[in-house]
Amino acid sequence: MTFDEQITQIKELGLMRELRAVEPAVGAYCTYKGQTMLNLTSNDYLGLANNQKLKKAFLQANDFTTEAISFGASSSRLLTGNTNLYDEVETLLAQSYGAEAALFFNSGYHANMGILPALTGKKDLILSDKLCHASLIDGIRLCQADHIRYRHMDHEQLKTILTRKRHLYNRIFIVTESVFSMDGDINNLQQLVDIKNQFDCMLYVDEAHAVGVSGSKGLGLCEEQNVIDQIDIIVGTLGKAYASIGAFAIVSKSLKQLLVNKVRTLIYTTALPPINMAWTKFIIENMTGFVTEREQLKALSDFMVDKLQVKGYMVHNSHIMPVMVGDNKVAVQLAEHLQKKGFLVFPIRPPTVPVNTARLRISLTADMKLTDLEKLIPFIPDYKNEY
Repeated sequence: MTFDEQITQIKELGLMRELRAVEPAVGAYCTYKGQTMLNLTSNDYLGLANNQKLKKAFLQANDFTTEAISFGASSSRLLTGNTNLYDEVETLLAQSYGAEAALFFNSGYHANMGILPALTGKKDLILSDKLCHASLIDGIRLCQADHIRYRHMDHEQLKTILTRKRHLYNRIFIVTESVFSMDGDINNLQQLVDIKNQFDCMLYVDEAHAVGVSGSKGLGLCEEQNVIDQIDIIVGTLGKAYASIGAFAIVSKSLKQLLVNKVRTLIYTTALPPINMAWTKFIIENMTGFVTEREQLKALSDFMVDKLQVKGYMVHNSHIMPVMVGDNKVAVQLAEHLQKKGFLVFPIRPPTVPVNTARLRISLTADMKLTDLEKLIPFIPDYKNEY
């Protein structure tokens, strides 16, 4: 099949994707195709990325003369790209979590693609939740270890697999997300900790959509469920609620040392620019203070969950809400309809989600207002699996 034939097939299936130019406006609003819209697609959960007061405070707190800050790293961390800012950020993160160490990566994808291949071998087994993010799936594909996917958040099936398989392997890694990115459902981490302890496994939790949002200090669901010190590897991203770029892994000192020597996505990539690391450090230093933003996001989420459940949608008590449609082309039509009404939302289709589960993914941010969402509700049809 030629490239053009493949493109035609993608279009016929209603799966065509394109790069879109979206510019920030005021608060939770953005500009798309010349129209100002409420941005229901962003992962800027605390509304920090477009917070003008915060940006001014950052600039005032730092001396950004041309001599004082660099806009490019020009080297990997293992060569000359590892500035003092990296050490300061990792120290801050480790202290925040009360952990031995933290290791910074260029993105969540870099972390998830690199950590498991570095730690697993042929006599190991990875057990991953069926709905883990693509970055985890791709990282697992690079591993020499055996791999089994257990049904989504089916911890009983996980225990059944471990009962049958544990004695056959040296190490077993249980891999999951805390808040799942497409469904917004919330994992029971304590159950996973209990299973990990019962079967002597290692537990890897991706907190990408929970860090900043959950927990009194914004440390994620592991803080909220009081299991930080019982999880072997906690991965969090800075590109969502932290409004920056990069990711981190909370680990032991020995594990950090091993990862620095073995993770290819760390060793063979250029470090992030110091200007970005300075912003990241500033956000981390202030994260515990964003209590009002977390409370506002919770209030907006509770409102939307109630309204969508009344319309028949199965949504969970989080800031991510799937408006299930099913058909790819219908999802595209509904998204375009909402855009015309002033609400920026895009269709989520396979392979991002399973076949016949196309949806709109509504993502709330703390800089939205209740009146914004009240205007949205009438334009969302009752759940009929059609538009």
